[in-house]
Amino acid sequence: MIHLYTGDGGGKTTSALGVAMRALGHGKKVVMIQFMKGRTDTGEYKIQKQLKNFKVYQFGREDFIKPVDKPTEKDYKLAEKGLRFVEKTLKEKPCLLILDEINLAAAIGLLKISDVLKVLEKKSKDTHLIMTGRHAPEEFIRIADIVTTVEDVKRVEREAQKGIEY
Repeated sequence: MIHLYTGDGGGKTTSALGVAMRALGHGKKVVMIQFMKGRTDTGEYKIQKQLKNFKVYQFGREDFIKPVDKPTEKDYKLAEKGLRFVEKTLKEKPCLLILDEINLAAAIGLLKISDVLKVLEKKSKDTHLIMTGRHAPEEFIRIADIVTTVEDVKRVEREAQKGIEY
């Protein structure tokens, strides 16, 4: 199955991590590959030391790409390196593979949509895949089995809280 979480609301990565917790609870192997993220102070990055079947790999810089439509050469190289890592990871057939922010990485052109689709064709039927990020390309929506759009009904503007939002 391919799950896709998109939309402008918060909680796409959090939803993917909820599925990860379920898989881990059943002793399954979970791999999260994060595009456009390189912060090691997040809960999902830190917890991998305590969970034997959960690994997080990051292919982004520590700060956000701002403006999002002006990535640097380094951003392109990191995204391409991440996609090559996805290809390698698919050969290992984890139970669950989370491609965090891959939707946005493709939407802003860090990755070619066609390149992502070629890599995903190599997915084993035994690997469940979750793709997250805003602005999911139509091509990703088409290949997904489950598509969820996350929207904020209400969101109080405040600083992100450690342990809750990151």
